[in-house]
Amino acid sequence: MNSKQMRRKGALLALIASMLWGISGTVMQFVAQSTTVPATWFIGTRTLITGIILLLIVAGKKGWRNLFQIFHNGKSIFLLLLFVFLGLLGNMYTFFYSVQLGNSAAATILQYLSPLFILLGTLIFMRQIPSKIDIISFGIALIGVFLLITRGDIHHLVIPFDAFIWGILSGLTAALYIIFPKLLVGMDYSPLEVTGWGMFLSGIISQFVRPIWQLPPHFNLQAALGVGTIILLGTLLAFLIMIAATQYVSSAIVSITDAVQPFVTFVLSVIFFQAHFSFTEILGACLVVLSIYLLNRFSDK
Repeated sequence: MNSKQMRRKGALLALIASMLWGISGTVMQFVAQSTTVPATWFIGTRTLITGIILLLIVAGKKGWRNLFQIFHNGKSIFLLLLFVFLGLLGNMYTFFYSVQLGNSAAATILQYLSPLFILLGTLIFMRQIPSKIDIISFGIALIGVFLLITRGDIHHLVIPFDAFIWGILSGLTAALYIIFPKLLVGMDYSPLEVTGWGMFLSGIISQFVRPIWQLPPHFNLQAALGVGTIILLGTLLAFLIMIAATQYVSSAIVSITDAVQPFVTFVLSVIFFQAHFSFTEILGACLVVLSIYLLNRFSDK
């Protein structure tokens, strides 16, 4: 396989993973709004099952003795716990509530702002002066979010205000979801290992709030299929495909194909939830995606 074929294969894999995440966001709206599944049970079940499967894969590759290496270093334990509480659990809860109170399309776009929060973090905490493309991207994103949630009328919000706040918090925690694993990967732990332990520990912690065996009331086949789709397709399979994609293409190309995710969620929301989006809302969503594309494509940070 030559380099051109490898790039095509990597881009295709990344595209498939992004589409699965987009599908997962739409299914989550069904689970959050149309079933009796509470966030505590759903997130605990999702993280525990995914974590167990990922750790089994890691153990098969590295061996059981090497599975616990991440706990041999105090710094890695600290970063892993930050990832669990602030990144993983924080992001899953905020995104779930944003979808539940609003809709999956708006929640996905607001979560998609995570690179801008990383940019703000480098400015505030690392005193790095933003480049011109950073400032342009940030400005475009602000305009896009304004159009998306107001349709151009500052006195009117398209989605409930609390859904908007949860969505912004989802974008912030998504940034932490990116930062902490990246620091751990820099310490020679694999992304599979870091995510596996993060999911597993999140699932164990969640069992103290709502155990997996305490099924929600009126838990029917539709709810089970929805939860199963999110766990197997939108979490486990999408992550493994994205990991495979990074073996063929750079992270920059992967991040660019991630722009497919919000568009898939938008289209499926229209098809399955009869969501109606005005031209102004669609323009706002496109501007947000454009801003993140510019940031990933041209920023040197």
